[in-house]
Amino acid sequence: MKKIDYSKLKATPENENFSGKYDDTNIISKFLVENYFKSVQKLVNKITTIDSAHEIGCGEGRSTMKINKMISKLTASEYVEDLIPLARNNNPNLTIFHESIYELKYENNSVDLVFLLEVLEHLDFPKTALEELKRVSKKYIILGVPREPLWRFLNICRFKYLNDFGNTPGHLNHWSKKSLIKLIEEEYGKVIAVESPIPWTIILAEKYS
Repeated sequence: MKKIDYSKLKATPENENFSGKYDDTNIISKFLVENYFKSVQKLVNKITTIDSAHEIGCGEGRSTMKINKMISKLTASEYVEDLIPLARNNNPNLTIFHESIYELKYENNSVDLVFLLEVLEHLDFPKTALEELKRVSKKYIILGVPREPLWRFLNICRFKYLNDFGNTPGHLNHWSKKSLIKLIEEEYGKVIAVESPIPWTIILAEKYS
């Protein structure tokens, strides 16, 4: 696997606010986030047996709280060390630890289901990250990213990030539903279900044997 020089990464997760969508009291924003996790639940429901699950890039653990209501035997991890105490405080009964997505701590083929929600678009090396997901995953991933170009169009409609054509700060990669499916099927496995809650794409994929 590609050796990562962390000093040269463009991604700066320590400077980003990943909790904004959870703190937003706007009724439309709250509806969109609620709909997002309903879609995640639909994908989880398609898996008959889950003995272990792990969320990568959990931030403050807000998404982890929602996932933990869907599934037992969940662990989580985060790259930004300052966020880990917050994530643990929000999820006191879960094991949450520090790790890089490029150097995951689980053994090969050890986790039934891996979650990667709104992380891939922030990464310098998304294919390298998927390679690590494939290594630790025993069978499934659920992966979600903003759906482009809809995401940027909606930002422009809100008069956000106009100088960057609606691109949210920190988003280094951009996928349509079609291009995301192509990426997952090239790098991980077969896409078996897709949810498209506005303005995201969320995929359930099964690892190639």
